[in-house]
Amino acid sequence: MSVKSKIGGNSIGDEQVCGMNDDLTFRDQALGPVWARVQRGERLTVSDGVTLLSTRDLLGVGKMASAVQRRKSGDAVYFVVNQKVEPTNICVLSCSFCDFATKAGRPDAYELTIEQIVSSMSPDVQEVHITGGLHPEWKWEYYLELLRSIRKAFPAVDIKAFTAVEIDFFHKKFRLPLDDVLLQLKDAGLRTLPGGGAEVFSERVRRLLFNQKIGAKRWLEIHRLAHRLGIPTNATILYGHVETLEERAAHLTRLRELQDETGGFLSFIPLAFQPGETGIKPSGQFTSAVDDLRMIAVSRLLFDNVPHIKAYWVMLTEEVASVALNFGADDMDGTVRGERIAHDAGAISPSALAKEQLIKIIRDAGKIPVERDIYYNPVHLHSSDVVGKIPYLNSAPFYENLERRQFKIMPVSPRRMGMLCAQEELVAGPFSLVDYLAQRDGLDPLDFCIATRDQVKSVLLFSNHGWKELDGKKIGVTDDTSTSVKLLQVLLERKYEVNASFVRLHAGVNDYSDFDALLLIGDEALRWRKKGLKGFEIVYDLATEWYQWQQLPFVFALWAVRKSVAPEKRELLSGLIQDSLMSAEDDMKSVGALHAKQIGLTQEETLDYLHGINYRLGDRERLAIERFQTLLEAVRVG
Repeated sequence: MSVKSKIGGNSIGDEQVCGMNDDLTFRDQALGPVWARVQRGERLTVSDGVTLLSTRDLLGVGKMASAVQRRKSGDAVYFVVNQKVEPTNICVLSCSFCDFATKAGRPDAYELTIEQIVSSMSPDVQEVHITGGLHPEWKWEYYLELLRSIRKAFPAVDIKAFTAVEIDFFHKKFRLPLDDVLLQLKDAGLRTLPGGGAEVFSERVRRLLFNQKIGAKRWLEIHRLAHRLGIPTNATILYGHVETLEERAAHLTRLRELQDETGGFLSFIPLAFQPGETGIKPSGQFTSAVDDLRMIAVSRLLFDNVPHIKAYWVMLTEEVASVALNFGADDMDGTVRGERIAHDAGAISPSALAKEQLIKIIRDAGKIPVERDIYYNPVHLHSSDVVGKIPYLNSAPFYENLERRQFKIMPVSPRRMGMLCAQEELVAGPFSLVDYLAQRDGLDPLDFCIATRDQVKSVLLFSNHGWKELDGKKIGVTDDTSTSVKLLQVLLERKYEVNASFVRLHAGVNDYSDFDALLLIGDEALRWRKKGLKGFEIVYDLATEWYQWQQLPFVFALWAVRKSVAPEKRELLSGLIQDSLMSAEDDMKSVGALHAKQIGLTQEETLDYLHGINYRLGDRERLAIERFQTLLEAVRVG
């Protein structure tokens, strides 16, 4: 295979570009048309998936997936310090592929008390992942009290608990409506659902291997409901047993359809079947590394709308998971202390992986080790020379042709970028204006910004009320915003003399009917501006409101470099940004084209949007910053 472009990791070159105009050649000519569709932003089909899964050109598929992953996640690879809790292996089901579950009274049966589970945890754990057998005798209160006790003992820990199979079991056993089950668990401390129990969405396979278990329709129904109730979830496939390649690809596309509808999936985890003593495959006959890497890569290519693909090292082994980071995966899961299900089925990976070892594996792959929380918000970056990237269409001109040189690129929302800047874990970035003002003593501004003239189209308040009628009302605010929420507060209090309460939320997985208005930014705002957001008839552009009031542009973000950065490195980065911006301005029709297509914008709409943004800091932008800072100091703290 010959590669004509600079993609896919440090082994190909250090001066890669961020675009998707990568000209690959393949040993299998059937891959060429598939790659062309990926480059055009066209959705791959089940047939394409079968082509990718059956080809012998593994490197060709891997290069495609690596290019897509780099566009989505930059150089970031995520992990979490987590602990697996499996309260019991006693289960009412008898699935033929499971070596973990057993029956009460057998020598291998166990039941953990809440006290035993809580005492096994430690304060450094960021996430606890709870799944287990469907116990025939435990009461509903046990599950609620388990979550409450963990939350009480470890208030900062994120709880990911109970597969769709377990949720359905609770619903039937305790005769509770599904939404009651989920809401009570959420109130007790549940943050997200894991993706287990999906297996393969094939009725043929279900009848053969797990005919007592829920099928595709019920699994999808439960995850759809969780998303509507504000509970993000994850998704899986169990592959490498009796499923066909077409069944694998069809499974991915059905999950993709639900993601189109709800946007509630955080990650997708391909789970390699562990044969154990099930008799389905000979004991010790695991999926090959080739099959595992191909499955990771195909998942990244078919899942154009799911943010993260996980290389679950527990089932893959850490060696294969490491290679998978250049085959489309951008998540290593975590330390996974206490895992038993895969190991009872014969998984050969170590039972836990130390944080330091995870960091080393990710660094050795040429990536940024990103310690995350359960929602994929970065907590710490374990790397140097990292430049932040706002992952929205509005920042595409800075990055579309940006040469990395010695810098690594970290896509991160404006609010989280400010947090990482405060921790001195980013050397530079287009920092949200509010964060720049708060940290300006440690930052040197560059002559670049993201500013608007008289409208922005991507910082929008969707409302049921006029401005004056918002007094005392509840406004949902996307968790991504740092500056836009302060601009909204200034407009409400200083321009319209009203006060409202703000509630942070995760876009795409909330019942928005709870709110009187909703503040969205970036791509999410662009998408809903075009589609229309049900229940909200009025749409306010905050930049327009500001301009009509102050007759000035509004600066949403300002490029800055940490003062501790060496002058020569600062000048290098400034020159790289300037070159990328000039290149984008020379060919604005192609800038962000693939990105915009996935939002749902036409080329004309994309050009109109990008032409409305000013990327250079001038005198009027500096005056606007001073004016906003003065107004901001006069509003309520909070």
